[in-house]
Amino acid sequence: MIAWIEVAVAADRVLIVADEFLAMEYLADQCRTLENLEARLVPQNRLPADLSSHRAVVVYIHRGLDTNAEQAFIRYTRAGGRLVVLHHSISSAKRKNPDWFPFLGIELPQGDVNQGGYKWIEPATIQIVNLAPDHFITTNKVQWPTRVPYRRENAGSEENLPGMVLEGSEAYLNHTFAGSRTLLLGLRYQDPETGRVWMQDRAGWIRRAGQGWIVYFQPGHSIRDFQQPAYTRLILNAILYRP
Repeated sequence: MIAWIEVAVAADRVLIVADEFLAMEYLADQCRTLENLEARLVPQNRLPADLSSHRAVVVYIHRGLDTNAEQAFIRYTRAGGRLVVLHHSISSAKRKNPDWFPFLGIELPQGDVNQGGYKWIEPATIQIVNLAPDHFITTNKVQWPTRVPYRRENAGSEENLPGMVLEGSEAYLNHTFAGSRTLLLGLRYQDPETGRVWMQDRAGWIRRAGQGWIVYFQPGHSIRDFQQPAYTRLILNAILYRP
């Protein structure tokens, strides 16, 4: 009985690793309130020696990613863990990490944004759409608040997809994939100066890594993004999902 209780507790344990804490305190509270998950928040220089007892590890690191944390996340995931990577955990500050982007299967090309170069824009009003209407992560208890006109990359016609609008957020353009994954979310962003509309199928995805899984969500610029119930529910679903 004692062993069973220990396993059950471990299955409900979530570690949130961050260098900005207000939004993550809110997310931790939502984990506890909505799904009765034991959520612990730590900076990256105070990681537990062993991450394997956690059902999921959520990464929300804006500035530099410490090498020790980078390697701990990679080992944990490849050994069977669930790594939920949020917002600026994929950003230009991580280019100096030798293994992070290859592990995630992501490239941030240099150069002009109109020629495929990576660019971040903030503040920005962004629209996020559901590209996977049959997937647990994008459907379980998710109440999409609006419909968004969206044309999938390499597709002909525009659709009105379930989505959400996040104001005062941040747009990331031209994330480039290296390797396969399942697409979950798309980004629609209109440049207020030029009027150009960007629609990219890169705002959320799930990917196998060794014996574990990586889930990425692009929103998360501030606590306001997480206060959109549909977005917080997506993150909770990523933690709960059983492939």
